[in-house]
Amino acid sequence: MTLLLALSTGLLGLLIGSFLNVVIWRVPRGESVVSPPSACPGCAAQIRPRDNVPVLSWLLLRGRCRDCRAPVSARYPLVEALTGALFVVMALRFGFSAALPAYLYLAAVGVALAFIDLDVKRLPDVLTLPSYAVGAVLLTGAAVAGDDGHALLRAALGALALFGVYFAICFAYPAGMGFGDVKLAGVLGLYLGWIGWDAWAAGLLLGFFLGGFFGIGVVLVKRGGRKTAVPFGPFMLIGAFLAILVGPELVDAYLGLTVGA
Repeated sequence: MTLLLALSTGLLGLLIGSFLNVVIWRVPRGESVVSPPSACPGCAAQIRPRDNVPVLSWLLLRGRCRDCRAPVSARYPLVEALTGALFVVMALRFGFSAALPAYLYLAAVGVALAFIDLDVKRLPDVLTLPSYAVGAVLLTGAAVAGDDGHALLRAALGALALFGVYFAICFAYPAGMGFGDVKLAGVLGLYLGWIGWDAWAAGLLLGFFLGGFFGIGVVLVKRGGRKTAVPFGPFMLIGAFLAILVGPELVDAYLGLTVGA
C-alpha cells in the first residue's frame, strides 16, 4: 500500500510540476496562470495536449518545439521531475497520515518559490502569504483527525519563532536579507514546528549552513564577491525539506558527537 501511495503521489507531483512551470514563468510577471494556454515563446504555437505530458513529451521531442524546432529549456522537465520526486519522498515520510496533504502543498509551493527566487531574486507575496492560511487549515485538519492539539500549538509557535528570528536578522542587517525571506520563514516554521523542535532547529541551521557554504563557493570560484546578491530562499527551503525528512536524526547525531564526546 505504501508503494501504491508513493507511485500515485509521484504521478500527481509530475502533473503539478507541469503547472508549476507556468506559475514560475508568469507569477513574477504579474500574468494569469489560467489563461492564455501555454504556447511556444518562439513561434507562439499553442502547446498541444499530447506535447504537455510531464517529462515524457520533452524527451520525445528531444527538447524542441514541435512546430518551429526551437529549443525548449531542460528546466521544464527538471521542475516536473523534482516535484514528482518530492511528492514521493513526502508520501514515504508521512504515509497515509492526515498531515500528508499539508506537506505535499509545501513541496509544490516550495519548488515554485525556489525557482522564482533564483530567477528574479524575489519571493512573491501572492505565493507566500496564502501559504500561511493553507498550511494552517491543512494542519488543523490533521490535528483534528489525529487528536493532536499539541502538534498544532507547536506549529503555531514554530511559525512565530522562526519569523521572529529572521525578522531580527533582517532588522539588524537589512542589506543581507530581504523581508520576503522573513515571510517565508514563518511558513517554514509552521511545518517544521509541527514535526518537533529538533526538526525546527535543524531547519534553521541547515538553511544558514547551506546558504553560507554556497556563498563561500561563489567567492572561491571567483564568480562574485562578498557583496554579490545570492537568493537565500532556495537554501531556506532545501534546509527545511532536509529537516522535515531527517531533522531529528541529524540532531541526535550532532548531540552524539558533541555531548557524548
